[in-house]
Amino acid sequence: MLNSKREVKYSNFPAQYAEERDEIHAIVDRVFERGVFVSLALLDGFEEAVADYCGVSDAIGVASGTDALYLAMKAMDIGPGDEVITPPNSHFSSTSAIIQTGATPAFADVMDDQNIDPAAIEAAITPRTKAIMPVHLTGRIADMNAILEIASRHGLRIIEDAAQSMGSRYHGEMSGSFGDAAAFSAHPLKNLNAAGDAGFITTNDEAIARRLRKLRHNGLEGRDTVIEWGSVSRLDVLQAEILRMRLAKLDAVVARRRSNAALYRESLAASSSVFAPPCKPHEFNSFHIFVIQVDRREELIKFLVSGGVQTAIHYPIPIHLQPAAEDLGYKKGRLPVSEDQADRILSLPINQYVDPSDIQYTAGLINEFFGER
Repeated sequence: MLNSKREVKYSNFPAQYAEERDEIHAIVDRVFERGVFVSLALLDGFEEAVADYCGVSDAIGVASGTDALYLAMKAMDIGPGDEVITPPNSHFSSTSAIIQTGATPAFADVMDDQNIDPAAIEAAITPRTKAIMPVHLTGRIADMNAILEIASRHGLRIIEDAAQSMGSRYHGEMSGSFGDAAAFSAHPLKNLNAAGDAGFITTNDEAIARRLRKLRHNGLEGRDTVIEWGSVSRLDVLQAEILRMRLAKLDAVVARRRSNAALYRESLAASSSVFAPPCKPHEFNSFHIFVIQVDRREELIKFLVSGGVQTAIHYPIPIHLQPAAEDLGYKKGRLPVSEDQADRILSLPINQYVDPSDIQYTAGLINEFFGER
């Protein structure tokens, strides 16, 4: 064991609060003094700022990333009888949102970088397929050029699950600007994070944006006329104000996380036991998560814990093998790459408050564990 054991936190919300305390207090005072906590009109500033950042015409604030996925599909009339192709290795909210619409998820396996395999998408298309939901897992945007070509050729909609990729770019274009719509989460663990559940949808389709603004607000037009049955999924004013403040800092947050990822790669480069998917020249990964793939993962986790290092697994059970997915008919072995990765993936601390010496310490423990120090 390396000398000078320390504590390396996976997340560090107290550090974020210490940095932003005065700004948070000013926001709380402003919102409470005004006394308006739910107002679509007061979301305009945040929504305009997000749309500008993502390079799209519209952004619509909603209550969570899951709601963002559900409402985006609802706005495209995806429902019973339809199939939506998606990977099985993301957070289960992506599949849950498909189920909520009444549609059926169709799983396509992934590549070694954990993102959905375009060839597997092509193989999963049936006459019932209506949309593709690629997930930009860990902050790396999926291979959207190939996916867009498939969607165009088959006449399919695209809903980006961009929950983990705010600030990422692909061939210079921002996450959230590729599909018919994109769903983002602003959960506290995200790079752009609220003080609770929050989310938003981006789109360049005016008709989708117009419908989404009704669907998130009970399907109302005006105050008293229900145009269609909708949801109560408005973004709270307090969360919108916090997110607007943090959006101005997002590029700095991403830069720090990218620097942390580069240091991990440098410190683990000599290890033949650790695989961290490299970034391609056209990829700008925002590193919501930094994932390595290793054998003997459970033993490594215990070793890291004994050295004071916190880790996580995103995600240990593929969605198609979850108990709730049993009636979808997928058996173990059907999606081998996702299943193999689920046994080997490990997320290391990469938040913007991790000190470079903590990253070197963590990498040193990993190298020591595998006898490659």
